[in-house]
Amino acid sequence: TVTPGLPTELQRVCRLAWEPVLARARQAVVFLDAASAEALHWSCGGAGELLAAGALAVRALAAVSAAGARVVFVVSGGLRGGTASAVRGVLGRGAVRHCVLVAGGEEEGSSPAELEETLQRWMGEGGRAEVVLRGPPLLAPVSAELCLLPGLAALLPPLSGPGGPGPAEIGVGALPTELRAAVRALVEDLDAFLTAVGLREENFAVGPLSRVIAAELASYAPARNRRRMATNKASIVFVDRTLDLAGAVGHHGDNLAEKILSVLPKLPGHKTDVMVNMVELTALRTADETCSIIAPGCLAQPNDPAAKALWESFMNLKQKEAVMEARRHLVEAASRENLPIKMSMGRVTPEQLSSYIKLFKNNLKALENHCGLLQLVLATIQTLKHPQTSKWDNFLAFERLLLQTIGESEMPSVLNQLLPMIKPSNERTKDDYTCEDFLVLLVYMYSVVGEIKSGKELDATEEEVKAALVKAICVEPELSPLLQKITGCDSSLNLTSQKATDAVDGIFRSLGDIARARIHMKQFKSIHNPGSSTHQASYKPLLKQVVEEICNPDRPDPVDIEHMSSGLTDLLKTGFSMFMKVNRPHPGDHPLLIIFMVGGVTVSEVKMVKDLVASRKPGTQVKRALNIQFLCEQRLRKFVR
Repeated sequence: TVTPGLPTELQRVCRLAWEPVLARARQAVVFLDAASAEALHWSCGGAGELLAAGALAVRALAAVSAAGARVVFVVSGGLRGGTASAVRGVLGRGAVRHCVLVAGGEEEGSSPAELEETLQRWMGEGGRAEVVLRGPPLLAPVSAELCLLPGLAALLPPLSGPGGPGPAEIGVGALPTELRAAVRALVEDLDAFLTAVGLREENFAVGPLSRVIAAELASYAPARNRRRMATNKASIVFVDRTLDLAGAVGHHGDNLAEKILSVLPKLPGHKTDVMVNMVELTALRTADETCSIIAPGCLAQPNDPAAKALWESFMNLKQKEAVMEARRHLVEAASRENLPIKMSMGRVTPEQLSSYIKLFKNNLKALENHCGLLQLVLATIQTLKHPQTSKWDNFLAFERLLLQTIGESEMPSVLNQLLPMIKPSNERTKDDYTCEDFLVLLVYMYSVVGEIKSGKELDATEEEVKAALVKAICVEPELSPLLQKITGCDSSLNLTSQKATDAVDGIFRSLGDIARARIHMKQFKSIHNPGSSTHQASYKPLLKQVVEEICNPDRPDPVDIEHMSSGLTDLLKTGFSMFMKVNRPHPGDHPLLIIFMVGGVTVSEVKMVKDLVASRKPGTQVKRALNIQFLCEQRLRKFVR
């Protein structure tokens, strides 16, 4: 069986991926792509690890900068596209005489020897190249239960249009070229990860793209060889994010980590970590929240045990309890440094935490000893004070009202209630919803309601909402990054009414696809509980339904959790089960359950699954090896297109 030390094993695997780089970093300039940098950031603490190994400098691969005679390139994927162009740009400067490329599995159609020849050609005569195939994938361990694959952050199940193919009709060959390459890269990464931890898996899928991924992993030749040798067993359940976008855009949880990740600005080049303003620990005074004089803090503190423990509290506790933990850690740190702190009981306020923080300000030794902890507490203070946090409860209340209204009214009636809320910027107050906020609510609503009965009334109401949205977008004084992406305009000066109309039409086509996402499901067709005379209407997370089915003590054959056979034995077992009493593979069969959300997850969902499994099946360990494209803030960038 899998031992309880798996979190430690995961940490080992995360660091193992960096050993080839650390062994070759001495006297070299190391270039990282963005995904590799993010993985290094969460698993090893960042560039400091490479500098300690003797690297002369650590640079972003995308940056145009000079290199020394010896360079090491670390890439999360293969040597193609923009990555190949960036590597060639560095080598083409003529100064590099020896280069090392550390990459994942073999590039399709290119062996390591062929890649070495390509690199030597780019360097010019006399250059020496080495290609090292990394073992495990570059993982970013955000918490004990959550690992990310930054290199596949853009992988998202596509939305099928009206009359699109059903789950059984989609194979890897039918996918667009870019998506097909991403699926194959994911299969290689998962096989490398399972090899590193010595696991033999059974593959299960919920949703069309998950079915393709699970089938590819089940039939992948190196994976079949590994399964013959490995002794420890696990179940991997792949779940399409697009089957439940309400979980991605909703404000369901009372979780501090989720709010921090939602409201603070992203760390440049990162999909997950955020910038923490450190000005409060300095003598500098500025009103500029994005002050670039002081380097930003962050959440990832893998080399600081106290900070890691506090971050786990943020992930796993309710907000009130997590904030109290922040105060407790801060008081204990101040006491160890003999700082004049006065412990107070009762409610914790941002002002109280700020007063404790200031005690560390003029004590350089205390600052150095507790730097990680101070960054997390500052992140807490800045989140609690953020204007978007005060809106959180408004969103939550309105989402609950939507759930109730959806159960009592037809879609046109619900849209009519939303219509007065769409206001141009010159008519909005700070409490009103922006265009982006309204898009979040629309995605939530269409995902929850599911398949909608079409008709003239719905078409007419949607046209009214579209017109109001177009008007509001056209008068925005400055387009946000999301609105720029949706409209294709980098400035409001370039935005025309026709461009806004085309963009909004595209949004509503996507909303229709979102509503139809579960049309092929039987067991998990609805994520909306309409309520009754005694109970309010509620949202039923798809992920919760899946886990409850897996942990059901009666162990019925799952209807929408499809097992993907990995060989003749499984096929025979599945076939004979139609005529004889044969136990078909079940995702609850093994002591380790890995849930892979294809397209992203929220912190609230991670906590929900952990609590659910602990209450239903205490003997099962759960890991979420999740391909995170966004957590909360960037939740619309791939869905509205």
